[in-house]
Amino acid sequence: MRLAALLLVVIVAASVVLPLTASSTPINQDIRIDVSTDARVRVENQFGAIEASVWKEKYVSVSAAIQGNIPFKRSPIVIDNRSKLLRISVVRTPVDPAVGIDLIVKLPESVHAEVTTGAGAINLSGIPASASLRSSSGDIRTELSNPLNADISVRSAFGEIRSTLDAPLTGGGHALETRVGTGEHVLRINTDRGAINLELVTRQSDLAAAQTGPPRLAGSEAPSPGAGTPAGSSETEEVSEGDIIRVDSQLTTVNVSVVDRTTSRGVMGLSQKEFNLFEDGVEQDIAQFESSAAPFDLILLIDLSGSTRDKVKLIRAAAQRFVNAARPSDRIGIIAFAGQATLISPLTLDRELLRQRVNAIDTVSGDTKVYDATEFALKQVAPGTINSRRTAIVLMSDGLDGAMEGVQGNGSQLSYTELINHVREFDGVLYTMWLNTEYEAMSPLDTQPEAFDQGHQRMNQMAEVGGGVFYEVDRLEDLAGAYERVVADLGTVYSLAYRPTNKTRDGKWRAIRVNIARPAAVARGKHGYYAN
Repeated sequence: MRLAALLLVVIVAASVVLPLTASSTPINQDIRIDVSTDARVRVENQFGAIEASVWKEKYVSVSAAIQGNIPFKRSPIVIDNRSKLLRISVVRTPVDPAVGIDLIVKLPESVHAEVTTGAGAINLSGIPASASLRSSSGDIRTELSNPLNADISVRSAFGEIRSTLDAPLTGGGHALETRVGTGEHVLRINTDRGAINLELVTRQSDLAAAQTGPPRLAGSEAPSPGAGTPAGSSETEEVSEGDIIRVDSQLTTVNVSVVDRTTSRGVMGLSQKEFNLFEDGVEQDIAQFESSAAPFDLILLIDLSGSTRDKVKLIRAAAQRFVNAARPSDRIGIIAFAGQATLISPLTLDRELLRQRVNAIDTVSGDTKVYDATEFALKQVAPGTINSRRTAIVLMSDGLDGAMEGVQGNGSQLSYTELINHVREFDGVLYTMWLNTEYEAMSPLDTQPEAFDQGHQRMNQMAEVGGGVFYEVDRLEDLAGAYERVVADLGTVYSLAYRPTNKTRDGKWRAIRVNIARPAAVARGKHGYYAN
């Protein structure tokens, strides 16, 4: 569930695209965003490049360059800042292939950053606490300062990897994994068709040096005359659409699956007027509505640890059934995990590519880390813009994590309680499919019966908190049918967004109820949220 504490919508105009090189001079209209020490920062740009650098300031700085003198009716850049999550996204309007929008972002050293583009390039100078760089077809270049202390994993499915690091390329030259020092920082890079360049530099990076004085909010002072930026003619400048910071109301999104209680079948074809939404018993005005026909971004999260290693063919066949059953407009991504989550396929509409990637699924090593893998999936589909698709994660696992008592091995770094809190904040839907892998424990080193029970219980709770459905799968042979039931259920999900009448952010629970003006129709989804 997305609770946008504050939406800062920013537009910055320029007559040409800003070159993204080390000698570039960012435009003057920077935006300063204060963040907590260990905040997550997600930057997404499907309409251009992203240049990110790490500096010693404690706040995030954002600026942009827009190609051409295009009159935007709505701002193309959205900044959504709440407690420990900052999202920076580009929403391009009007839709014009000739218009490119590049982002320049400066990050504090302590944040956890996720940077995503479509065909645009990504340039990163330095590494914050952790950085995940993803691009469909754009090139990715990183400049890493020496001495380096990082855990690095790099993959390009079809692109070339060039590196000055003392580490061999694997996977036919399409992968690189290394740890330098103690691995204090984490760097993950994935691209489908782009090239990746890792460069280790020995000079002192001037990108980390603090600037003289913080940047000012765009529109807080008259801009100097420049290309595409008219000079102000009066001492007090009137804020215009060309340099807006617009504060929007808080939006809360609710996803509900509607079923007929007499038949247990999904109800489709409902209109907005048939829904009544209440928060703490007070009816709310529905500001946005998406019908059950609206497309989804779907992530299959597949546990390949433990006894499932012997049944990879069945898992592949079940995943293929899911791909075939999903609607053509739904994008699908696939993640497999044991000790570490691996992106098998990014979100795509290309069904043939998905089938190829499913056929390539193989066993993975390491102790089971369900919580870390689920967190990884949440980051893959986290909506960064107000026009993002609806999102859903389908987790298949026995729920056993090495962090649980009675389970051998190294467990997730993320605790179960932390994961539940992140699932509660997730504005998509989480479905869980519990796979029964229980066996008789013959020694203290075997997984204990109470651990299997706890895994079952936690998988059930994750689905309940995530607004989805919990499925029990006693045999892997039944997995394909369970996947098809999930696809059918997703076809009954409606999305409602509203601005709460109670705007107090006191951290208390807000109970949500949705009524359907149709006999026997029942709405099923999240029961509320904490107003943080």
